[in-house]
Amino acid sequence: MTIRTCLCLITRGDDLQRQVLLGFKKTGFGAGRWVGLGGHVEDGEDPVDAAVREVAEESGLLVTASGLAHLAHLEFRFPVRPAWDQTAEVFVATDFLGEPAESDEVVPRWFAVGALPLDGMWDDARYWLPVVLGGERVTARVTFADDCATVARFDPGRRPAARSARSALGSRRAGSLARLALIFSPAKFYACGDWR
Repeated sequence: MTIRTCLCLITRGDDLQRQVLLGFKKTGFGAGRWVGLGGHVEDGEDPVDAAVREVAEESGLLVTASGLAHLAHLEFRFPVRPAWDQTAEVFVATDFLGEPAESDEVVPRWFAVGALPLDGMWDDARYWLPVVLGGERVTARVTFADDCATVARFDPGRRPAARSARSALGSRRAGSLARLALIFSPAKFYACGDWR
């Protein structure tokens, strides 16, 4: 059975100084990594409502379902650990109330969109996160290698952003991937025991 999840990327600032709120995961799947705010979609729950709930639980911020833009549908496949297979509906929000606060699950921190902490995130983030933050929609399947951390295949085949992603990635007008400075850097290898 595939696990249903949601992510919400909260942004602030203008195109030149845009920031995104990420959380350093303290426990559970993905502990020790920077992640988007989010989590499981409960049975019978709409993913957008789950995103609203998860943002409040993880950061104390308030967002509304009507204020979220659905920009990505991702399928994650772990061939050596099929119980980890999941989908993620990714939303972006620019309107929110409150100040982010640490929770039991994450330590929130703002990052410049052009300086994403890709080295400290799941390997798949470099393939889709800069694109979504550039305002483009993404639908993709991510297949992880036997180490359960490195991307073995990314369909529809987008190339990853540079680890130091300091180009025009933060601009909503960044345009297509052809305009991004994209290179592949070998990922760190993690044991399959790591949780997302």
